[in-house]
Amino acid sequence: MSTNNSAVAIFHSHPKAEEAVRELQKSGFDMTKLSIVGKDYHTDEHVVGYYNAGDRMMYWGKAGAIWGGFWSLLFGSAFFAIPGLGPILVAGPLVAWIVGALEGAAVVGGVSALGAALMSIGIPNNRVLQYETELKNDRLLLVVHGTADEIETAKSVLSSHGVEVNVHDALETVGV
Repeated sequence: MSTNNSAVAIFHSHPKAEEAVRELQKSGFDMTKLSIVGKDYHTDEHVVGYYNAGDRMMYWGKAGAIWGGFWSLLFGSAFFAIPGLGPILVAGPLVAWIVGALEGAAVVGGVSALGAALMSIGIPNNRVLQYETELKNDRLLLVVHGTADEIETAKSVLSSHGVEVNVHDALETVGV
């Protein structure tokens, strides 16, 4: 069965998250199935900007080198100011899911646009609330989306880095 599932890993630092993404890349994981999201908590202190240079997003600000590294590895990127979460940076397919949640007016039930996007890919509400809290506490989320086999591969690589990985079966949230 090719049902898409998701896995979320929480990182306490940018270097650890980038190291894990690079390990997934080395293992041959499809990078188009990875997203990273984190707060940009220095927007009050520094000029923050981003622009597209060819097919690569460029970013400047206090954490510019770190985010530039993610954006060179992952596809798609955006900066959102989400009420309750503040300014966040997102790279990967999660950008499209957030935009889809906003365009579809799916932001209901007390969750943010990010929460609605996560729920749309099968992550249960209680975990969405946990992940939003982690973001508020300056953690980074790595979201992996794919088949059960792809998720298992990603979990194995990420677990070898001492990271807790929460796997979410798409079927469990739709009641199948």
